[in-house]
Amino acid sequence: MFTGIIETLGKVKQLENEGGNLHITVQTNLASELKIDQSVAHNGVCLTVVSLEEDSYTVTAIEETLQKTNLDELKEGDMVNLERAMIMGSRLDGHIVQGHVDQTATCTQINEKDGSWFFTFEYDAAIGNTTIEKGSITIDGTSLTVVDSGSNTFSVAIIPYTYDHTRFNTYQVGTTVNLEFDVIGKYVAKLLSLRV
Repeated sequence: MFTGIIETLGKVKQLENEGGNLHITVQTNLASELKIDQSVAHNGVCLTVVSLEEDSYTVTAIEETLQKTNLDELKEGDMVNLERAMIMGSRLDGHIVQGHVDQTATCTQINEKDGSWFFTFEYDAAIGNTTIEKGSITIDGTSLTVVDSGSNTFSVAIIPYTYDHTRFNTYQVGTTVNLEFDVIGKYVAKLLSLRV
């Protein structure tokens, strides 16, 4: 379980394919604080630490994860958003994030306005996910509030701190991002669909 508050960025140090799996080695100042078997969210994807070095660690993404997320687009040198699992009893500064990506979306528009940025994303609504204005959405592991919501699009506003300390400053029109829709909203939608 995560909060969607990105702790730091990590640099992809090495990528190694093994069968349908991808071993991802990440260089970060968090490495010295991690233990094998711990969960870390990478662009919102919960992955387990399988090995450690002094300044880096390795996780493994299976084929299903690669098919449903943007991790299969990673290149050595890319930056990833990192968050360690939340500690029970701490403040929940973002919202409840499972680290289970629902689908990807494409950035379709970026507008800078008075020191902030507005990003618009488009996703495949046929999968059944939806956003609501003022609802929560997780983009590449970052907990955000939806500003505008359409049938298959939504926008978010990014403050300078978030822009400077996450992958948002690398996004361009056409960038693929991971989406995790609000878990409470997903349960409500499922329950309503069963009543019909």
